[in-house]
Amino acid sequence: MAELKGFADDTRAVLRMSGSDARSVLQNVVTNNVDEASDGKAVYAALLTPQGKYLFDFFLVGDGEDILIDTVADRAPDLMRRLGMYCLRRDATLREDKSLRVFLVWPGEGGSHPPPPPPSPGHAATVIDDPRDPALGWRIYGAAPPETAAGARAEYDALRVAHRIPESGRELLADETYILEAGFERLNGVDFRKGCYVGQEVTARMKHKTELRKGLVVVDVAGTAPEGTELMAAGKPAGKIFTQSGGRALAHLRFDRAGAEMEAGEARVRYTP
Repeated sequence: MAELKGFADDTRAVLRMSGSDARSVLQNVVTNNVDEASDGKAVYAALLTPQGKYLFDFFLVGDGEDILIDTVADRAPDLMRRLGMYCLRRDATLREDKSLRVFLVWPGEGGSHPPPPPPSPGHAATVIDDPRDPALGWRIYGAAPPETAAGARAEYDALRVAHRIPESGRELLADETYILEAGFERLNGVDFRKGCYVGQEVTARMKHKTELRKGLVVVDVAGTAPEGTELMAAGKPAGKIFTQSGGRALAHLRFDRAGAEMEAGEARVRYTP
C-alpha cells in the first residue's frame, strides 16, 4: 500500500457561512453547483468579475447546516467582504473558523491508492477527496494533523505541475486569468448547467462559441526563471512560466505563438503539444 504524506497548509484559511440563505447566496454567484457540497464532499469553485475574470477560488464543504469555504489565507478578508455584499438582507453570515486548520494528504510512491487517514485520536475532523484530481489525495479540516509521513510543499508542487493544477496567486491571477484557460472544466470547477452566476455569460461564450487560444500547459525547462517570467518564441512574447519542479513547469501559453523551443530569461523551455 502506498505511504501517505502530508503537511499542514497554513497558507489556507477556513471560512464558515451560516444561515438559511447561505447555499442560495453562494449558488447565485459561484461557478459550480453548491448543491453538490455535502458532509464529506467538496465542490471546487471560483468567484469571477462580471467580465468573467478570476477573483478567488475555493473549496466548498458541507458541515451540517453550514458551508465551509477553504480559501487562500492572504485573500480571505477580501473574499469575506465580497461575499458579504451578497449577504445583505439575507439570512447568511460569514466568519473565519480559526478552530480549523487545513491539512493536505496524498499517496506517496508505491502501491495502489490507499484509503484516507483517520483523524488524530481524540480529534474530530472532516476528510474530503480533492475534487480537482484523485492524485492530489485529500483535504482534511481539523485541529490536529493526521498520522502521515512528513511531506513537503515542494513535493506537492511537483504533483501540481504533473497534473496541471493552478494555484491562487501563482498561475491564477486576480482580474487577469480566465478560468477556462486555466483548466477549470478539467478540474471540475465549473458547471455549465447550473444557471446564472457572476461572469457566467462570458464563461459560457468561451465554452460554446470560441476556441481557446491560450491555456495552461506543462513544459520542460532547462535552468530556472522567476515565476511570471515572459516566454519568448522566435523573438515574440508567447506566454509566461510559473511553478517549476524537477525540470518541468506550468506555463500559460498563447497557442498561436508557442514554439517547440522557447526561452524564459536564461532558461530554455521545450513545449510538446
